[in-house]
Amino acid sequence: MARGMRSFDKATAKYWCEWLEVGLEDTPVRETWRELEKMVATYFPGRGTLFEETYLEGKAEGKAEAKVESILSVLDKRGIPVPEDTRDRITSCTDLDTLTLWFDRSLTATAVEDLFAGN
Repeated sequence: MARGMRSFDKATAKYWCEWLEVGLEDTPVRETWRELEKMVATYFPGRGTLFEETYLEGKAEGKAEAKVESILSVLDKRGIPVPEDTRDRITSCTDLDTLTLWFDRSLTATAVEDLFAGN
Protein backbone atom coordinates (compact mmCIF):
# COMPACT_ATOMS: atom_id res chain seq x y z
CA MET A 1 0.00 0.00 0.00
CA ALA A 2 2.73 2.45 0.95
CA ARG A 3 4.54 1.85 -2.35
CA GLY A 4 1.33 2.52 -4.26
CA MET A 5 1.05 5.92 -2.61
CA ARG A 6 4.19 7.02 -4.49
CA SER A 7 2.15 7.28 -7.68
CA PHE A 8 -0.04 10.03 -6.18
CA ASP A 9 0.84 13.68 -5.75
CA LYS A 10 1.86 14.58 -2.20
CA ALA A 11 -1.51 15.97 -1.08
CA THR A 12 -3.46 12.98 -2.43
CA ALA A 13 -1.04 10.49 -0.89
CA LYS A 14 -1.23 12.28 2.44
CA TYR A 15 -5.03 12.18 2.38
CA TRP A 16 -5.23 8.46 1.58
CA CYS A 17 -2.50 7.55 4.08
CA GLU A 18 -4.43 9.24 6.85
CA TRP A 19 -7.75 7.83 5.64
CA LEU A 20 -6.28 4.34 5.86
CA GLU A 21 -4.97 4.99 9.36
CA VAL A 22 -8.43 6.07 10.55
CA GLY A 23 -9.92 2.91 9.01
CA LEU A 24 -7.42 0.64 10.77
CA GLU A 25 -8.82 1.84 14.11
CA ASP A 26 -7.17 0.26 17.18
CA THR A 27 -5.39 -2.68 15.53
CA PRO A 28 -1.73 -3.78 15.59
CA VAL A 29 -1.56 -3.02 11.86
CA ARG A 30 -2.37 0.62 12.62
CA GLU A 31 0.80 0.89 14.70
CA THR A 32 2.84 -0.51 11.81
CA TRP A 33 1.15 1.91 9.43
CA ARG A 34 1.88 4.82 11.78
CA GLU A 35 5.58 3.95 11.60
CA LEU A 36 5.40 4.47 7.84
CA GLU A 37 3.74 7.89 8.03
CA LYS A 38 6.08 10.86 7.92
CA MET A 39 3.88 13.92 7.28
CA VAL A 40 2.23 16.40 9.63
CA ALA A 41 -1.06 17.90 8.32
CA THR A 42 -4.40 16.21 9.04
CA TYR A 43 -7.55 15.69 6.96
CA PHE A 44 -9.41 13.98 9.84
CA PRO A 45 -9.20 16.28 12.89
CA GLY A 46 -10.11 14.73 16.22
CA ARG A 47 -9.41 11.16 15.11
CA GLY A 48 -6.02 10.84 16.84
CA THR A 49 -3.97 10.09 13.74
CA LEU A 50 -0.19 10.37 13.76
CA PHE A 51 -0.37 13.46 11.56
CA GLU A 52 -2.67 15.14 14.04
CA GLU A 53 -0.62 14.12 17.09
CA THR A 54 2.59 15.32 15.48
CA TYR A 55 0.98 18.61 14.52
CA LEU A 56 -0.47 19.19 17.99
CA GLU A 57 2.80 18.27 19.72
CA GLY A 58 4.67 20.75 17.55
CA LYS A 59 2.08 23.42 18.20
CA ALA A 60 2.29 22.85 21.99
CA GLU A 61 6.09 22.92 21.89
CA GLY A 62 5.98 26.21 20.00
CA LYS A 63 3.62 27.70 22.57
CA ALA A 64 5.83 26.52 25.44
CA GLU A 65 8.92 28.01 23.81
CA ALA A 66 7.11 31.30 23.30
CA LYS A 67 6.00 31.39 26.95
CA VAL A 68 9.55 30.68 28.13
CA GLU A 69 10.88 33.51 25.97
CA SER A 70 8.19 35.84 27.30
CA ILE A 71 8.96 35.00 30.93
CA LEU A 72 12.67 35.56 30.48
CA SER A 73 12.07 38.76 28.51
CA VAL A 74 9.78 40.23 31.17
CA LEU A 75 12.26 39.39 33.93
CA ASP A 76 15.07 40.94 31.90
CA LYS A 77 13.11 44.12 31.13
CA ARG A 78 12.20 44.45 34.79
CA GLY A 79 15.88 44.09 35.79
CA ILE A 80 15.35 40.86 37.73
CA PRO A 81 18.45 38.65 37.55
CA VAL A 82 17.90 34.99 36.61
CA PRO A 83 20.56 32.57 37.88
CA GLU A 84 21.58 29.79 35.49
CA ASP A 85 19.87 27.02 37.51
CA THR A 86 16.61 29.00 37.52
CA ARG A 87 16.94 29.74 33.80
CA ASP A 88 17.35 25.97 33.25
CA ARG A 89 14.22 25.28 35.32
CA ILE A 90 12.20 27.73 33.24
CA THR A 91 13.55 26.64 29.84
CA SER A 92 13.09 22.93 30.58
CA CYS A 93 9.42 23.31 31.57
CA THR A 94 6.93 22.21 28.88
CA ASP A 95 3.71 22.43 30.89
CA LEU A 96 1.70 25.33 29.46
CA ASP A 97 -0.36 25.85 32.63
CA THR A 98 2.79 26.16 34.74
CA LEU A 99 4.43 28.47 32.22
CA THR A 100 1.33 30.64 32.09
CA LEU A 101 1.34 30.90 35.89
CA TRP A 102 5.04 31.80 35.89
CA PHE A 103 4.47 34.39 33.16
CA ASP A 104 1.63 36.00 35.13
CA ARG A 105 3.83 36.08 38.22
CA SER A 106 6.76 37.54 36.24
CA LEU A 107 4.69 40.67 35.64
CA THR A 108 4.65 41.55 39.35
CA ALA A 109 7.62 39.61 40.77
CA THR A 110 10.26 41.50 42.71
CA ALA A 111 12.64 38.51 42.66
CA VAL A 112 12.86 35.45 40.43
CA GLU A 113 11.87 33.22 43.37
CA ASP A 114 8.42 34.86 43.28
CA LEU A 115 7.66 32.82 40.14
CA PHE A 116 7.74 29.60 42.12
CA ALA A 117 5.90 30.70 45.28
CA GLY A 118 3.65 27.87 46.41
CA ASN A 119 5.14 25.35 43.94
